[in-house]
Amino acid sequence: MQLQFQVTGFVFMLLAIFHFWFPKRFEWKKECENMSLLNRQMMYVHTFFLALTVFLMGVLCLTCADELVGNPLGRKVTLGFGIFWLARLYVQFFVYSPDLWKGKKFETRIHILFSLLWMYFSFLFLYASIIREIMVVK
Repeated sequence: MQLQFQVTGFVFMLLAIFHFWFPKRFEWKKECENMSLLNRQMMYVHTFFLALTVFLMGVLCLTCADELVGNPLGRKVTLGFGIFWLARLYVQFFVYSPDLWKGKKFETRIHILFSLLWMYFSFLFLYASIIREIMVVK
């Protein structure tokens, strides 16, 4: 399980770094032109802090995998991570419109890839924090 946490940590760090590409990829300069200054800056700031959070999750998974799996505080942290990624999975299916990807080959592949990633992250952390604990107790 520690190896899975370390690989996941590396993936988190990559995901965080990709966030810095978002403004250019999604043409935020043009898209945000008609937004108020506050809303425009909130988009950039929130994206930065989301990327920072995911990056720090990655650092923790990469450097503290044993502690995350092996002690009560670690299991509480992994429970928080599991809830975070489960909420992200929910958003993938119930907040984002299917119009964003349906009928579009590339976008459908990305939707499937990230849905699988969010499922894996959710299961990994919830398993480490709750399910594994229940199985050990029995």
